[in-house]
Amino acid sequence: MNNYQFIGPFKQLLPMSGLPLKGALSDGQLPVIENAGMLLENDRVLKIGPYDAILADASSRKADIIALKGDHVCIPGLIDAHTHICFGGSRANDYAMRNAGKSYLEIAKAGGGIWDTVTQTRKATKAELVKKTIKRAKQHLKNGVTTIEVKSGYGLSVDEELKMLRAIREANKELPIDLISTCLAAHMLPKDFEGDEENYLTEIAEKLFPVLKEEKLTNRIDAFIEESAFYEAQITPYFQKAREMGFDITVHADQFSTGGSQVAVAFGAVSADHLEASTQAEIELLAKSNVIATALPGASLGLGCGFTPARKILDAGGALAIASDHNPGSAPMGDLLTQAAILGTFEKLTNAEVLAGITYRAAAALNLKNRGQLALGFLADFCLFHTNDYREILYNQGSFKPCVVWKNGQAVFDKHQ
Repeated sequence: MNNYQFIGPFKQLLPMSGLPLKGALSDGQLPVIENAGMLLENDRVLKIGPYDAILADASSRKADIIALKGDHVCIPGLIDAHTHICFGGSRANDYAMRNAGKSYLEIAKAGGGIWDTVTQTRKATKAELVKKTIKRAKQHLKNGVTTIEVKSGYGLSVDEELKMLRAIREANKELPIDLISTCLAAHMLPKDFEGDEENYLTEIAEKLFPVLKEEKLTNRIDAFIEESAFYEAQITPYFQKAREMGFDITVHADQFSTGGSQVAVAFGAVSADHLEASTQAEIELLAKSNVIATALPGASLGLGCGFTPARKILDAGGALAIASDHNPGSAPMGDLLTQAAILGTFEKLTNAEVLAGITYRAAAALNLKNRGQLALGFLADFCLFHTNDYREILYNQGSFKPCVVWKNGQAVFDKHQ
């Protein structure tokens, strides 16, 4: 196999490089290369630029030439930095009850809520979870997503959390795209645990964390900081242990009440996700930190609640990523591009801000430095859209899907085949 591949011409190529990590972005800042070509070396980007110039270099290297017919816009592969796509069962009944006016407590009393998914996930075998995760990940791939973060958190015991994380690892081996696993054992206090929140968190930290390291199942620890889950004082020793062991920390923060973002900043978390309840005080705290603020519009759509204050976060100087939160309860849609476009409409985000939030800023939310841009040395992960104007992508609010998706220098989805 030739080590070099040349692809083009692209009507427009958006490398998403050279842009700041934090703060607002105007569309005028967005680099757009017209009539572009891209040269790959193995699984990496070697060069991008004007078609004729890159073609001459490619020819001198005897690169394989992939000539595109018709108009195409090329952008980096999308990165979904927060999902829960490893789960058993369905929560369609929850959705129906919620839309009929039932409260969270009423739904839980009727057998719904997170515990319902925990019960169904525990009943599922590892093989079944692998199969379900692969199916959902492939749907994300068709929508242009080349890297997907996947959380545990529906096991809520040492053994069941290990089952989930091992299933995520096995699914990753079977997929052409990357699954980035996160341990969310601190999702809620399991109903069958004999002890309080502190006892549960201590058991997880002492018995689960070492196995995660030994088996290299994840390097990320998450926790849901909320009145219905865990308080700051309860989670502090847990995160201290995680940090001592070298795990990256991320936080489900400020979804219904504030407090989680302060913990995220205090522990130097990679990201603080949700933030629908964040006030100006939390926004300014996050903006002054290096924590990536991750908006989850899928949860807002699923729950019928307000969106993350994305505009205010950006205007305060914060770094904003956008993720789908694909999960069986509050965010069953799982369509990152659609949700990002809708968030942009309601929060008045520029095209540049939305695209940044699902590419290089999403990569930062996962502490990944080799993707989210099309530049020298970055992974050759990208999507092609049949259009001559990149603005059509968000204008169509998610109904306009990529025609071809590349991962690691290989076409892994082509809707024409």
